[in-house]
Formats: sequence, C-alpha cells, structure tokens
Amino acid sequence: MSPIVLTTDGLCKRFGSLEVARDVSIALPRGARHALIGPNGAGKTTLINLITGQLRPDAGRITLGGVDVTAMPVAARVRRGLTRTFQINTLFPDLTPLEAVTLAVCEREGKAGQFWRGLTGHRAAIDEAFDILAQLRLADVATRLTRHLPYGQQRLLEIALALATRPSVLLLDEPAAGVPKDESAMLFNVIAALPQDITILFIEHDMSIVFTFASRIIVLVAGAVLIEAAPDVVSGDPRVREVYLGQAHGA
Repeated sequence: MSPIVLTTDGLCKRFGSLEVARDVSIALPRGARHALIGPNGAGKTTLINLITGQLRPDAGRITLGGVDVTAMPVAARVRRGLTRTFQINTLFPDLTPLEAVTLAVCEREGKAGQFWRGLTGHRAAIDEAFDILAQLRLADVATRLTRHLPYGQQRLLEIALALATRPSVLLLDEPAAGVPKDESAMLFNVIAALPQDITILFIEHDMSIVFTFASRIIVLVAGAVLIEAAPDVVSGDPRVREVYLGQAHGA
C-alpha cells in the first residue's frame, strides 16, 4: 500500500454563521488520482484553500509528508511540495511558455532576480523548463507568446508552472474550466500521464471526466464529506445521486 502523503484531520471553517468546512478528514496516498466533487457551494475550493494555506482553519490539522503544516504560510507549503492551480488561470500573457516556466524554475532555485540578466546563464533551468513543456505536449508552442495560445494549452501551461516547483502533491481546481469540450479529454489525458510519484487531487464538474480519470472520489456536500470511495461505489450511492449526480445528468 502506498504511503500517505497528505492528510486533513477534522478541518473546520466558518464565515460568521456559515459553516463551509465541517470536520473534513481525508488522506491522499502517494501517486493518487483522486477527484473532489459536489454541488455548487459544497466547499470544494474552500477545502483546497485550507489545504494550501490561503485560508486558516478554525479547527483541525493538515499534514504533508508526516509534518504538521497547518500554521505554515503558502510559500513554505510550496517548498515542501504542495502546489495548486486555480479556476481562472494566472499567466504572463506577454511571455512565452519557455520563458515563464524557466522563470518558475529560477524562482524555485532562488535565482529569479537574475533571470533577466541573460538566458544563457540559465541553461540548466531552460533545459528543465523545456522538458516540463514537452511532458505536457507544449514543446511545439514553447516560443509562442502565451496570449496567442488556445485556452486548453494555457491551462496546460498553468500546470507546467506548477510542475516547475517539483511538487509531491498537485491540487487542480477545475483544470478544464473554460476549455472547449473537445479539448478537455486531451487535457486530462496529459494530466493522467504525469509521473506516478505525484499525488493529484482535482476538482471537476464533468462526471464523464471524473469517472474516467479518478481512481477514488470524494463527495463534498455542505462542507462535509458525504462519501469517499471508488467510482463504481460513488455512482451507485443513492445519496450521491440525490444531491449531485442526478442533477448533473438531468435525472
């Protein structure tokens, strides 16, 4: 059995009288491909924000690689291998993918301040950046301005920037959001092919994608975990069909 790399234990969060996380406990093993689903307002992005440090829980703890990171700032968690993407991409439109990912590699190594002094002094970082782009099928557009890329490739570029941090855990908040239907499957094929030592938790509303790519599904409802199980168990659970899957399929 793979070792557990990320856990949340009894996470709770309130905004006034609104409880957005209620005793949330999950455990992600090394190499997992888990999906986080639930109706709108279930608290999915809130949970990601708690795990990554954008929000501080009112109660509970988070461990990464066996270390309690509950009180650690975002940057410290990134250095420990916890990285995320966002629903809306945050890219540099006037940089090329190669420039952007090279800059991210230099940032990881503490050399970002020297980046603009000349790319020839960063050959190792450039090579690593190109390898990441090739891994995500972006090598052919490595020198094209980001703002000229199709949206699906921009989403992949955001994942490339996350990979430049060398994560052990990658959290993807709706990576296919805004991506045309015919491109979303391609995007997830690329995600599925990422190295197996990277643990992935992704939020996604397209159930065909979820049931194709997730080995395990966590269903969140009103800030609490309703069920965590294999896809066939989740799809057959009457509570899930009532609160979410029935709506998603128009049943």
